[in-house]
Amino acid sequence: MRTNRLGSQGPEISVIGFGAWEAGGDMWGPNQSEDEVIDAIRAGLDAGITWIDTAEVYGKGTSEELVGRAVEGRRDGLVIATKVAPKPAGTGFRPDEVHRACEGSLKRLGTDRIDIYQLHWPSPDDVPLEDTWGAMQELADEGLVRCIGLSNFDQSQIETCERIRHVDSLQQEFSMLSLDDRDLIRWCGEQGTGVLAYGPLGFGLLTGAISASSPPKDWRARDGDVKKLFGPGNIERSVAVTEAIGTVAERMGATAAQVALAWAVHQPGVTAAIAGSRNPEHVRQNAGAGDIRLDDETLEELEGILRLGPAFADSE
Repeated sequence: MRTNRLGSQGPEISVIGFGAWEAGGDMWGPNQSEDEVIDAIRAGLDAGITWIDTAEVYGKGTSEELVGRAVEGRRDGLVIATKVAPKPAGTGFRPDEVHRACEGSLKRLGTDRIDIYQLHWPSPDDVPLEDTWGAMQELADEGLVRCIGLSNFDQSQIETCERIRHVDSLQQEFSMLSLDDRDLIRWCGEQGTGVLAYGPLGFGLLTGAISASSPPKDWRARDGDVKKLFGPGNIERSVAVTEAIGTVAERMGATAAQVALAWAVHQPGVTAAIAGSRNPEHVRQNAGAGDIRLDDETLEELEGILRLGPAFADSE
């Protein structure tokens, strides 16, 4: 699988990463056994994936514990990324809380270092971002973490952190159906901040497994930010995009999901895309997208398809 360097100072990572969000709970349907989840993670590693994304809030630590078990004996050369979240969901963003969260993640992961440590989303309380980022810098200086980054932050917040210490990574939602942060992602690439794209398959829409007549009834129908993709009017356009991508994919001997992942990692500023599954075969297929190269003609064709995409009509 192809690799990219994370920003200007980070490690080389595979262009497809394993997302362990699904490993942490039942938001995606009935829980599988822990052994099945571990098998899916290891299938990704065997297929060439070199990094795993998790977080303290995924399954309230369960995801980190399963990742730790899955990578036992395979830690060398593997990059682990995890995140601390603000209260009440996470440990908190005060400096002492950030240090405590890191210690908890290290213990659950069964490792002595975190390769990429990120703030999961901006704090809704009055904790100054400068104080939180200063604590992240301390963790890096102590050698407990290698790279520090942000997730779901905007340009002004990134610039605030940059005045204290370089932002190694930004983890942001980005896909052929979610293009709001395209300019921000390009800017990050110019600043030497690596971008890890999450939701690159449109939370299932770009796999072709969802039809307009049968939208999902799980958390995707309730989440305020995600459900706009699945609302009336938008889901029809989303499915139209996927069907058009499928035509391109068939010509290439690939799947729509693989082309969507390949498109994401071909975009300016994007270092890698995060794709998760609890199904080993799906994981292997996702990893296969890391070997797909899209020429200029195909990228232009896909840009035309994007114009079919959602206008995000009000789905309330």
